[in-house]
Parts: sequence; structure tokens; C-alpha cells
Amino acid sequence: MAAKSSTPQVSSKEEAKAELKKLKEQRKRDKAEAKARKKAKKKSGSGDGFFSRIKQVFNMTRTYDPNIGWWMALAALVAFTVTFVLFTVLLNWITGLLVALPSALLGAMIVMNRRAQKAAFHRIEGRPGAAVAALNTLRRGWIITEEPVAMDPKTQDSVFRVIGKPGVILITEGPPNRVKKLASRTQKRLSPILKNTGVPVHVVHVGRAEGQVPLPQLTKHIKKLDKSLTKHEVHAVEQRLSALPAVRPPIPKGVDPYRVRPDRKALRG
Repeated sequence: MAAKSSTPQVSSKEEAKAELKKLKEQRKRDKAEAKARKKAKKKSGSGDGFFSRIKQVFNMTRTYDPNIGWWMALAALVAFTVTFVLFTVLLNWITGLLVALPSALLGAMIVMNRRAQKAAFHRIEGRPGAAVAALNTLRRGWIITEEPVAMDPKTQDSVFRVIGKPGVILITEGPPNRVKKLASRTQKRLSPILKNTGVPVHVVHVGRAEGQVPLPQLTKHIKKLDKSLTKHEVHAVEQRLSALPAVRPPIPKGVDPYRVRPDRKALRG
């Protein structure tokens, strides 16, 4: 009986060893595949890490600003030199070196960020809604309407509204000779609501023509306007103007787009 029972035990041990070998080989293959994927991501720069994002921003900016590498190197050199000399004089050269290296990296990143912003403006300049994209870079204290408050459906000339401490600012997109009429009509719509409030209404034309503000300088131009409202007054003005109806594309009279049905006879032929 003992001899008969020993045979299946040996076979089961051999099977277990074979399974263990298979598992080890599978683990090795999985590790090798994971390493290959990591190497491929590093080579292609398609990873989601911090350095991969910086590489993507740098490559995007370089297509519009070929000298970005030189500007970043110059900023890093100036930041490193100033910080190293200052801390070496005040403390010692080791401290100066430890502080100068991250300062150089920070200086290069600041230059790349500003150049990347200019490149992004260059890509979208002239397109409908580019002014809103530029205005979204403003920080707190500004209320921006994502949709135009006035629009010409034929020419796609638009007027956007911004509310801030300078008051109500109307941002226009389009040729000056056409969009000025659209801006004046928008001002007339606002006058009954802002009457006797003392809230100024500014009109800023975006573009490259005479009398217009270039898109990259739009936010700077708005920030330089004289301040006349407080933070609470800004929200009060926004609540007043929110009562105005939103602008919607014109629809032919007698046509309800939500109830239109296809002509089945025309589809059948």
C-alpha cells in the first residue's frame, strides 16, 4: 500500500514544481514588459509625469518661438550668477551654490511659462472666442461671461463682457468699422440698468488694426484701467446685469428646432 501511495505524491510534486517554474517565468515576462513600456514612454515623452509635461510645453512653444532655449539659458545664467554671488558674500559659497541651482531652474521656468503663454496667444489670435481664452488667464476679482453678450451671426463679430474694479468692460472681436456699431448697441442695452449708478463702461477692441489692443496685451490693458468699484460693488453690478437675456443664434420665425421632424418621403426618395 505504501508503494502504491508514493507514486501520486511524486507526480504531484513534479506538477507543483512545473507550475512554480511557469509562475516565475510569467513574472519575469511581466517585469520585462513593464520595463519596456517605461522605456518607450521616456523615449516618446508621452508620459504623464512632471518632466514629460514640461517637454511637451517646450516643444509646443519652440514651434512658434525658436529662440526659447537661448532665453531660458540666459535667465538661468543670470539667476544663478546673482544668487550665487549674493549668498557667497553673505554666507559661504556652499550655501550660495545650493540656493543658486534651484534659482536658475526657477528663472528658466518663469521665462518658459511667459513664452508659452505668448505662443498660445499667437495660435488662437484671430479666431472667434480668442478674447475669452485670454481673459480666462485673469485671476480673482474678475467676472467674465463665457458667451458673447452681443453677436452678429453673419460676420461672427462678438462682444464679451467683463466686470471688475474698473467697472463694466466690453471686449469686441472683429473689424473696428463693423464692431463699433455692435458695441454701441450693447452700451444702450446696459444704460437703463446702470443708470444713476456711476458704474463706468469701457470698450476695448481686440485686434491688430489701429485703435485696437493686441490679444497678448489684452489682460495688461484691462488691469491698467482706473479702479472705481469695490469687491462688493462688483458682485452687485454682476447681479444687476445677470437679469439681461442671453444672446442666442437667430431662429427663423415659426420654426421650433426642438420639434422639427425629418421629411420621411424625401428620405425614401
